Amino acid sequence: MPKAPLSDRIDQGRGITPADIVLKGGRVFDLITGELVATDVAICGDTIVGVFGDYTGRVEIDVTGKVLVPGFIDTHLHIESSLVTPFEFDRCVSPHGVTTAICDPHEIANVCGLTGITYFLEASSRTLMDIRVNLSSCVPSTHMETTGARLEAADLVPLMDHPRVIGLAEFMNYPGVLFKDPGCMAKLEAFQGRHIDGHAPLLRGNDLNGYIAAGIRTEHEATSYEEGLEKLRKGMRVLIREGSVSKDLHALAGLLTERHAPYLCFCTDDRNPLDIGEHGHLDYLIRTAISLGAPPLAVYRAASLSAAEAFGLKDRGLIAPGKRADIVVIDSLETCHVAQVFTAGVEITDAAFAARQEIPPVARHSVKALKIEPHHFRTGGNRVETPVIGILPGKIITEHLTYQIAPEDGDKRPDIARDLVKIAVIERHGVNGNRATGFVKGFGLQRGAIASTVCHDHHNIAVVGADYADMALAVQRLGEIEGGFVVVENGRVLAELALPVAGLMSLKSFEDVRADLVALRAAAASLGVVLEEPFLQLAFLCLPVIPHLKITDHGMVDVDRFEVMP
Repeated sequence: MPKAPLSDRIDQGRGITPADIVLKGGRVFDLITGELVATDVAICGDTIVGVFGDYTGRVEIDVTGKVLVPGFIDTHLHIESSLVTPFEFDRCVSPHGVTTAICDPHEIANVCGLTGITYFLEASSRTLMDIRVNLSSCVPSTHMETTGARLEAADLVPLMDHPRVIGLAEFMNYPGVLFKDPGCMAKLEAFQGRHIDGHAPLLRGNDLNGYIAAGIRTEHEATSYEEGLEKLRKGMRVLIREGSVSKDLHALAGLLTERHAPYLCFCTDDRNPLDIGEHGHLDYLIRTAISLGAPPLAVYRAASLSAAEAFGLKDRGLIAPGKRADIVVIDSLETCHVAQVFTAGVEITDAAFAARQEIPPVARHSVKALKIEPHHFRTGGNRVETPVIGILPGKIITEHLTYQIAPEDGDKRPDIARDLVKIAVIERHGVNGNRATGFVKGFGLQRGAIASTVCHDHHNIAVVGADYADMALAVQRLGEIEGGFVVVENGRVLAELALPVAGLMSLKSFEDVRADLVALRAAAASLGVVLEEPFLQLAFLCLPVIPHLKITDHGMVDVDRFEVMP
């Protein structure tokens, strides 16, 4: 909905002329006083102009018995992790009450650089929800990664004044900040005074002080109450995350008090259509937090007003005159079942989605892996003591384990009895053809293989398997379908989801993607996989920044988890 003339907003707010739209019969949850107030809500164009009174409108909508709350703001997410394009993400998530999403397109940026960021900026001007972009700070996230692109400060500066841009996205390379890596320093210097989003899991004490002193304002990686409280005390706004893999809401729910709420927000980071369909999006976080004992006022502030304040979006976060008409109509505060959604004065409907003008996708045919044979998954060496990645379900941080794995005929084989299966990373951007193998514990995989081109944040191919031939077939199939997810057993593809947009996003509807994910999950379970989200869990196992780096006086060094493949 376009912004109405100033004179019309004044007259409609005063009730001199009928409002464009009036929501009648509901109660507004006032996030200032915490009261539920029976009132009409008058809308002129894209702006709320009247509350706490009676209004007539050209269009009047009956919301009797309902509660009206401000539109929800997801303060940090990667739309690519929804596995659909920004337009399908809009259609999938906005009916759950999300009217603003602050995204970091660094997944697609790591595949195709500025082309991917520009795609998101152009798409964001055409969606019903308001998509804002933080410019990707870590492409690649560290010097140890091989990606399809590299973005320096000079590449980002020309975009910083784009109307859809807020600031600099999550600064993942926190060791690079602490040890003043020149590339990191250049980006931080360029964005001083603007919003800089953080990413510093387990960082505490004086190192955290140094990180915050670099101008970093928000952070979504706190995984314990103590970590979150320390970051709050040091002035960071903590974004409580509940995604498909990283589930931190239960651990941090104790922080959700009315006293802390001004410095708390919600985010999903990485959430796929299957979880959204089964549980919801920010609406799920809201009702879950309240069920855990958090006061509704604190929860709804975190979902809207506090989020708007944290990211400088002064035009939203309240149902009040002059604010953007982002309104969610729900049945009750406790259940947060969404009945209607208005974004900038436009009701979310199928007709409204159909009226959008979409743009074509980018980064097709991005999977360029060399031909992989079964013998490429052999792990050589004479060392029996072997590093193993230990999965922590519900978290992207992992354990650094050590097991005794004796070589047989020059190869360390998977040990199904001990749940030690092979993991390999294969460069797929056509840069250097690097390959490496290692071991992982926690999948429960008994046979076959699963593979993915969603592999944070470099998005090379990651494959886990008990059989080398199945691993090779899974990798081959990913190349044929332009990337995605594949499950293989005994030389046969059991299930797959093609993600031809940068190897990250589908061209299908979110409903079809959700159905494919159900089949993939069932196929993985048939191989013995015990993880609820095996593909997204796999996507995070090869992230080098956390917590597999040790910070020393000489900088950062990678813990030896992988061995280079011949």
